[in-house]
Amino acid sequence: NFPPLRNEAAVHILRGRMKGIQGHCNSCYMDAALFSLFSCTSVLDSMLFKPFPLCDRNVQNILRDEIVNPLRKTGFVMARSVMHLREQLTEKGQCSSFTTAEKDPEEFLNLIMHQILGIEPLLKLQSGGQEEQDCYCYQIFMDKQEDLVVPDVQQLVEHSFLSSDLKLVEIPSCFIIQMPRFGKEYKMFSKIIPSLELDITDLLLDSPRECCLCGDVATLECS
Repeated sequence: NFPPLRNEAAVHILRGRMKGIQGHCNSCYMDAALFSLFSCTSVLDSMLFKPFPLCDRNVQNILRDEIVNPLRKTGFVMARSVMHLREQLTEKGQCSSFTTAEKDPEEFLNLIMHQILGIEPLLKLQSGGQEEQDCYCYQIFMDKQEDLVVPDVQQLVEHSFLSSDLKLVEIPSCFIIQMPRFGKEYKMFSKIIPSLELDITDLLLDSPRECCLCGDVATLECS
């Protein structure tokens, strides 16, 4: 079993032609998600090893041995390995189009994390004082902002949480964020700069924060 790639090793192994996860038959949503989750981080490696109560060990073995280990070892995963996973998801998820059609990444993550591996939700969100919502990833929804031409992830997350009146109930162990969606005809942003660190201080519910005027603990929040 191979650890995630870091620093110079990541550049050496992942850069160049025939690197990454090979696309085939509308697999781009899954290829991008798997690459993001496993190539350079171990935060979700429990998905590969831990025997969860509802865990399907066959899917877990395919994910670990045919996708993640080859990606970390050689920097390349063949399309047939992803298709093998898609075939299993089609069988387990009772959805015949998983091997042919493009899906929403959130649908893929919910299926593999919840129904197949039985992982507890990663995020707890609250909107406007309503009941908590459990989920596995957060998709950024926001209106077009004229002042955001080339935004970074920090700006997009803050704008999205503010416009939706959302708060994180607790610090998540893993924060999977889906960038704004767009089609072939329209792109909300031509580029998005990755934020190498994410400050969630202002996104946490009931988190003590400093008053921007006096420096004491704040008692009011102005959006």
